[in-house]
Amino acid sequence: MSVGTTMSSQPVSLETGSASMVSIARRQRLQDVFFHRITQSFSLLVLVALMGIIVSLFINAWPAFQKFGVNFIWYVEWDIINEEFGAAIAIVGTLASAGIALLIAVPLAFGIALFLTETCPTWLRRPLGTAVELLAAVPSIIYGMFGLFVFAPLFADYVQVPLQNVLGGMPLIGFLFGGSTNGFGILAAGIVLAFMVLPFVAAVMRDVFEIVPPILRESAYGLGCTTWEVVRKVVLPYTQKGVVGGVMLGLGRALGETMAVTFVIGNANRMPTSLFSPGTSIASTLANEFGEAADFHISALFALGFLLFVITFIVLGFAKWMLVRAEKAKGL
Repeated sequence: MSVGTTMSSQPVSLETGSASMVSIARRQRLQDVFFHRITQSFSLLVLVALMGIIVSLFINAWPAFQKFGVNFIWYVEWDIINEEFGAAIAIVGTLASAGIALLIAVPLAFGIALFLTETCPTWLRRPLGTAVELLAAVPSIIYGMFGLFVFAPLFADYVQVPLQNVLGGMPLIGFLFGGSTNGFGILAAGIVLAFMVLPFVAAVMRDVFEIVPPILRESAYGLGCTTWEVVRKVVLPYTQKGVVGGVMLGLGRALGETMAVTFVIGNANRMPTSLFSPGTSIASTLANEFGEAADFHISALFALGFLLFVITFIVLGFAKWMLVRAEKAKGL
C-alpha cells in the first residue's frame, strides 16, 4: 500500500515541480521584458528631450535665419538698435577661448593623470586625486570671481606687459600681443577656462588609466620598457577612447561655459585682433543680453544658441570619426 502510494505521488510531484519551473521562467521573462522597456524608455526620454531642445531653439531662431540666411554665421555686425545681427564675433571668441583652454589644460591633465597612476607614491595618491576632484566641483561663478579680482590684475602686470614688451615688436607674431594690457581679453578667458577644464579632463584620464590590466603593465616592464614606453605603447592604446572622451568633455565644458568667461573676456562686440583684445563668446553674449532682449533681438540670441549646439555636435562628431578611423587603422 505504501509502495503504491509513493509511486503514485511521484508523477504528481514532478508535475508540480515542472509547473513551478514554468511559472518561475514566465515571471523571469516578464521581469526581463519590463526591465528592457523601462531602460528603453529612459533612453528614449533623453532622445526626446534632445530633439525638443533642438526644435525649440530652431523655431525661436527661425526669424533671424529667415532674414539673414547663412550669412548670419559670418556676418560681423551686432547692432541691437538697427537690428543687424551676425554670429561671427561670438563664434570666433568661443572657438578661440576654448582652443586656448584645451592647449593649456590637456597636456597638464595628461601629466597629472600619469603621475597619479604611474609614479605617484601610494600615500600621496588618494589626497592628490581627491584634490583634483574637488577642483571639478568648484562652481563656475567662483572661477569667474577669481579671474576678475585675483587673476586679471596679476595677469596684466606679470604676463601681458612682459609679453608685449618682448614679443610685441617681433614680425609675424607681434600682432598677437598688441592691444590694451588690462588683464582681460581672449587669452585671459582661455586661461581661466583651462583652470576649469583641467580637473575634469584629469579626473577622466586618471580613471581610464587605472582600468588598464596590471598584467599588461607588468609584462611591458618585464620586457625592459621604460615608464614612458609603457605609457605610449600600452596605456594610451588601451585607453584611447576614454582619453578622447575626457578631452571632448573638457571641450564641451569650455564651449558652453558662461559666467567665468563673462567676467574676463571683456564683452566687446568686435572682432579680436590679438590675444589681449577684448571679445565675446556665444555663452557670454546670451548671459549679458538675454534678460533685456525683445522682439527680433531674442530671435538672434536663440540663433546663437542653436549655432552653439551645432558647433558642439560637429566637434563631438569629429571626435567620433577620429576614433572610428583609429580603430580601422588598428584592424589593418
